[in-house]
Amino acid sequence: MTTQFSALNTMKPFLQEAWEKAGFLAPTPIQEKAVPVILEGADVIAESPTGTGKTLAYLLPLLEKVDPAKKAVQAVVLASSRELVMQISDEIRQWGGGITSAAFIGGANVKRQLEKLKKQPQVVAGTPGRIHELIQMKKLKMHEVKLLVLDEGDQLLVPEHIKGLEAIIKSTMKDRQLVLFSATMPEKTAVLAKEWMKNPQVIKVEKKELPASQVDHFYFVCDRREKNIFVERIMRGFDPERMLAFVKDIGEVNVFSEKLAYKGFTNGILHSELGKQERANALKQFREGKLTLLFATDVAARGLDIKGLSHVLQFDMPKDATQYTHRAGRTGRSGQAGTVITLITEREERDLKKIAKELGIQLVKKEFFKGKPVDAVERPVSNKRRADK
Repeated sequence: MTTQFSALNTMKPFLQEAWEKAGFLAPTPIQEKAVPVILEGADVIAESPTGTGKTLAYLLPLLEKVDPAKKAVQAVVLASSRELVMQISDEIRQWGGGITSAAFIGGANVKRQLEKLKKQPQVVAGTPGRIHELIQMKKLKMHEVKLLVLDEGDQLLVPEHIKGLEAIIKSTMKDRQLVLFSATMPEKTAVLAKEWMKNPQVIKVEKKELPASQVDHFYFVCDRREKNIFVERIMRGFDPERMLAFVKDIGEVNVFSEKLAYKGFTNGILHSELGKQERANALKQFREGKLTLLFATDVAARGLDIKGLSHVLQFDMPKDATQYTHRAGRTGRSGQAGTVITLITEREERDLKKIAKELGIQLVKKEFFKGKPVDAVERPVSNKRRADK
C-alpha cells in the first residue's frame, strides 16, 4: 500500500482499497490531524477551510469503528440540508464496503423511511428534525450508537435546531463519542458544543497549512436593477462550464430564471420551498453538466461538493466574511482553480473590500469592454458627465 497516511494502514482492508482506488496518496491536513484522534475515541471540534476533505476526515474513522456483524445503528451523521445529507450518504456508500447505511430527510415519505429502518442500517445520515422524529416514534434506536457527527456544525447549533439536537444527543449512551466539523467555527458554536462533550480535542487547520489558493476573486459594480443584465454578460463573457449563483431573495429569481432559459441559458433553482424531488433533480442536472447555471440560497448550497465547479457568482453582497467563505468555497476545492464573481452596488464596495481584507484575499475590480471582462479602469469624470449629474 503506497500511501503516506499512517493511520490508514491500521484500518480495515476495504478502506485501504477504497483509498487506493480513489487515487489519493497523502491525506489532507484535516485528515492527518483528525483521523487518529477520532480513532482514539476522543470528542472533537474541528475547523478546516472549505474543500479540504472534512467528510473523509470523520468518515474513515467512523467506518472503521462500525462492527459489520452487529445489525444495529452504530453511527449517526447530522447535517442541516437535504442536499448535504444526500451527498454524505453517497460518500458512505462509496467508502462503506459492506456496511449498510440509510439517509433520512425532512419532506420525504415517512412510511418509506420506516421500511429503510427495517433493513437495519449500521450508519445513518439525516437532518435533525427527521432523526428526532424517528427517535420519538421509537423507530430509530440509538442505544448502540458509538459515534455522532455534526457536519457543518455551526449551521446545526442554531436556535431552531438546539432542542432537537439535545434530544438526539441525550438518546445516545453516556460513553458515545461526539464530533463536530465546520469550515467556520464561531465562538458561540464551540461553547455550545463543549457542553455536550467530554474534554474535546480542538483541531484547527489554518490557511497557511494548505497549498496556495488557485481562486480568482473578481467583482463588478452595477445598479441593483442592472444585475440581471450582468448575469447574462457574465455567462457570455466568462463562458463558465458551470456556475453556482447565490441569491438572497429566491422570489425575484423565478421570473428571471425563465427569461434566461428563453435566451438559451439552461438554469435551475435550489431552495427550501421547492419539493424534495425538484431540488434533487436540479442538483443532479447541475452535477451532470446539463445545467450551466444554478441559483441557490445559502442554506441549500451549504457544504455541497460539486466536482469541477469552475465559477461562483454572488448575485447579492455577502453579509459577512463567513458567508463569503462558504460561498466561495464551492469552487477551487482541493487546490483546484476557480473564479468567484460578486455583483455589488457602489455603496457596497467599501464593505466588500473590508471582507476581502479580513479574509486575506485579493479582489480585482472588473468591467465589460466589447462583451469581454477586463480590469476596471478608474476614469476621470468628464465635464459632460459632471453636467449630467
